[in-house]
Amino acid sequence: MATRNHLGNHDHRSKELPQVLVLEPPPIMKFNGDQFLNDFQLLKAWESPLPLDQFLSIHAQSVKALLTPGRYPLTRNILQLIPSLQLVVTTSAGLNHIDLPEFQRRGIDIASAGDVYSEDVADMAVGLLIDVLRKISAADRYVRKGLWDTKAEFPLGSKLCSKRVGIVGLGSIGQEVAKRLQASGCRIMYTSRNKKPFVSYPYYYNVLELAADSDVLIICCGLTEQTRHMINKDVMLALGKEGVVINIGRGAIIDEKELVQCLVQRELAGAGLDVFENEPHVPRELLTMDNVVLSPHRAVRTPESLTAMCEHVKGNLEAFFSNKPLLSPVMNI
Repeated sequence: MATRNHLGNHDHRSKELPQVLVLEPPPIMKFNGDQFLNDFQLLKAWESPLPLDQFLSIHAQSVKALLTPGRYPLTRNILQLIPSLQLVVTTSAGLNHIDLPEFQRRGIDIASAGDVYSEDVADMAVGLLIDVLRKISAADRYVRKGLWDTKAEFPLGSKLCSKRVGIVGLGSIGQEVAKRLQASGCRIMYTSRNKKPFVSYPYYYNVLELAADSDVLIICCGLTEQTRHMINKDVMLALGKEGVVINIGRGAIIDEKELVQCLVQRELAGAGLDVFENEPHVPRELLTMDNVVLSPHRAVRTPESLTAMCEHVKGNLEAFFSNKPLLSPVMNI
């Protein structure tokens, strides 16, 4: 490496630091700064006056690791500009921004967010569900508008306990959701890529059958070509007029246009959405519906999770540059 960076009083102040390419600032840097990566030389593309391709060409033969928040697509075109790349560390819960087949072809390792976010995302899913069922956000607006002292009767909510909850994707997040709702007296069912031998919840081979037996569908899976628009009109109609959809996965897993139509036509009872198909744009029809609760993709955003992610990222980078096993490798890509 041609660039030398020093670390104050650190014992290895005279040594060269491993380089880590960062195309855009991850949320963990916005909230926590980048001091947790003082043992690395960060190559911050957004601070360079050069166009991205020129900036990358400077480091094309040297940089081995890249840190990404998950918004910038990592495609073949980008990878061609940095042939020396051996590792991507992502702070995103999903992997839909990564061209997995191309990474596999090039032998590039991926370190994921692991289960760092799982508890907070599960909390958000349960929070959205309770809000939709008990109409908490709608009740808040009702009180703030001064309607409580009028003759307008606020509508009844619906009980959480005994609800049949179908979880789509029983990974670490789905398991945390199941644990919370089972404790609340809900009946848990699920569909996933594979049946999980370590759980006793009923397994469904497809989401349509799961929806037909559920009062609530909670989307916890990742976005792939197989899951894009998996929650389509047929699934929503199978869920039924009393059904509720909660999405803390990715927006495009639901056919958003069909979701809007089902809600407008009262083919669904409600929805709680932390993610959308074309963020930050939200269908205008949803903005006026009291049976829909909206959140600006914030399920993972707590100080606790962001701080834990800092340590997680640092641990993965330290493991890579020390030739040790990654903390959270993405397997079978």
